[in-house]
Amino acid sequence: MDQRSDKAASLANEKPLDDSLRDYLATNADIVTRIVKPVYLDDIGALSAQSDMPIVFENIIEKPGHLLCDMLVKNRRSQARSLGVAPEDFLKTLAFRLRQPPRGFKNVKTGPVKEVIKTGSDVDWTVLPITRHKDKDEAPYVTAMNIIRDPETGFYNSCHAGTYAVGPRRGLISFVTSHSHIIMNKYRAMGIDKMPIALVFGVPPAYEIMANYSGLHMDMWGEMEMVGTLMGRDVEMVPCETIDLTVPAHAEIVVEGYVHLGPKFRVGEVTSPSMYHLPHSEQVPELELTAMTTRAERLIYRTHQTCPDTDHQTLPRLCHEAMLYNRLTELGVKVTDVRFPTWGGALSCILQFEYSRDGFVNDVLMAALGAPWLNTKMVVAVSPDTDIDNPGEVYLAMASRVDPARDIFIVPHTRGSPFDPSARPMEGSPFRTVGKMGIDATRKTRHDPADFERAWPINWNKVHLKDYL
Repeated sequence: MDQRSDKAASLANEKPLDDSLRDYLATNADIVTRIVKPVYLDDIGALSAQSDMPIVFENIIEKPGHLLCDMLVKNRRSQARSLGVAPEDFLKTLAFRLRQPPRGFKNVKTGPVKEVIKTGSDVDWTVLPITRHKDKDEAPYVTAMNIIRDPETGFYNSCHAGTYAVGPRRGLISFVTSHSHIIMNKYRAMGIDKMPIALVFGVPPAYEIMANYSGLHMDMWGEMEMVGTLMGRDVEMVPCETIDLTVPAHAEIVVEGYVHLGPKFRVGEVTSPSMYHLPHSEQVPELELTAMTTRAERLIYRTHQTCPDTDHQTLPRLCHEAMLYNRLTELGVKVTDVRFPTWGGALSCILQFEYSRDGFVNDVLMAALGAPWLNTKMVVAVSPDTDIDNPGEVYLAMASRVDPARDIFIVPHTRGSPFDPSARPMEGSPFRTVGKMGIDATRKTRHDPADFERAWPINWNKVHLKDYL
């Protein structure tokens, strides 16, 4: 007999999520913007970045017959849809599901992504609506979820490695996650000079959230084994055509190939999540394409516009928020929300919580500042009455609730992000060093609580100007 409480059953997701991106977009049609007017490929990045909610372009001038979607997880409202919950339940739900065991795969012989199969010289991914993300891009830029396999454990690892599509069957791929580099080094140590890889376009956003998990797990499971746990359903996987991997059966597009682990090639002006051109160049391996399988109907190409503040900032940090939620809850504070805001350049984190006595805030700040990732350079603690989604509200809390002599502490010389222009470069390394700062912008127990009560007009949030226009 299942002994879970009703609350636990709800957090565990007893209702399966949609197994395909097209079904997901149909289910959530009320938040999806569909652009039917003709759009040039070079304009898509600037247009999609202006949308806070999912957007689909249906009439791409240079690529007729293709659809392109983006902005699936830019804010809490759309993030909540990815797990089938209310916005206020997203963080605790993701935190709960990440603590559950992996559901694994269900292997099937075929699926919708096998309706069209091309191999060898028939492969040409330049037929896809691959966009350039910024004016300094040297080639169209692919941001698909990829799948690789640990050759020792057999676990599937996934991430989003930016790839320049420099030819019909060639790419230059940039892996930024430590787990990807660990796996590549395992292949090299075994004397294997190329690593199988599958790039997967067009899956529900729960896949992508899990693909960006970066906690301790490689000795227990791979990210793909956990997708079904997030979605509350069995994930069907089909064999690839030319490599020994399986891929989501209900994807839109799968590109198969090998990452060559020998010579590297220069790419310039990388688009970092901090929204700067950092690093200015890097040496990356070559990707060789061997197959492309797709659905037969109008394909939905999934892009992740990388600038300015887009899914590129939020997606890799959603699991970080959930893991911090778990860590801070263990400290004994009531966590309301954890947020890496898009406007923080993936270098700043806001923690919203209630605490019972003095001493908790600095412990909470230190726990976040000591996270294993490189994106907690500046951590701000706020109370539940601060609107965490409003930069002006957060800034007001910092300005009016912080005594710089008492409520700020700085830790010098810590690991810095290679994407942070303020951090000090390390000679001969892409990494940098930087200080970290914790800011207590909560309501202070040392003051009269009435000092922090905001002043508002009569009927604020009850009457709206738009109703009188």
